[in-house]
Amino acid sequence: MTGRQLSTHSITELDTLAGASVDSAADYYPVYDASQGKVVRVLAGGGAFGDPLVNVTASTLAVTRADHARKIVTLNRAAGIAVTLPAATGTGETYTFIIGTTVTSNTTTIKVADASTTMVGAALLAADAGTTMHMYEANGTDDTITMDGSTTGGLAGDKVVLIDIAANLWQVNYIGAATGVEADPFSATV
Repeated sequence: MTGRQLSTHSITELDTLAGASVDSAADYYPVYDASQGKVVRVLAGGGAFGDPLVNVTASTLAVTRADHARKIVTLNRAAGIAVTLPAATGTGETYTFIIGTTVTSNTTTIKVADASTTMVGAALLAADAGTTMHMYEANGTDDTITMDGSTTGGLAGDKVVLIDIAANLWQVNYIGAATGVEADPFSATV
């Protein structure tokens, strides 16, 4: 980029570019926009997509692309949360869920939107905080992940990442911990 003048913007101009109001330039990071031929700034917390962290304490969550894609959704309800994914259409969008509060009653479930959609991928669960791992496969007929706070995971720090890879198909990676007699967190319930 030698010989080119990089543009700078005032806070007001940055607000207009990002579509939001902020308190300081520290809330932005620079991005080169080839269509404008200059460096612009967007919100550090995810640009037009808003805050990258979503905290959920309600008993249900209907996941949407606009509110949850490319974000970290922290599930913070000891009595469990029923999470429903959007329809899988092959967008390539990634949805990340972290168990923030260990499930102590009921279950936290992550389910697909309809009976024609399934999951492929795997779950790795550490056995009783030891060095042994159990691996479970989502075999293409499974459509639900169940975390019970014990045998199928659901302990604070567990992480589930789902990618919308094709019409009616989610790819899943679940890394967590389990207690008791570890069990398969995948099933077909939708």
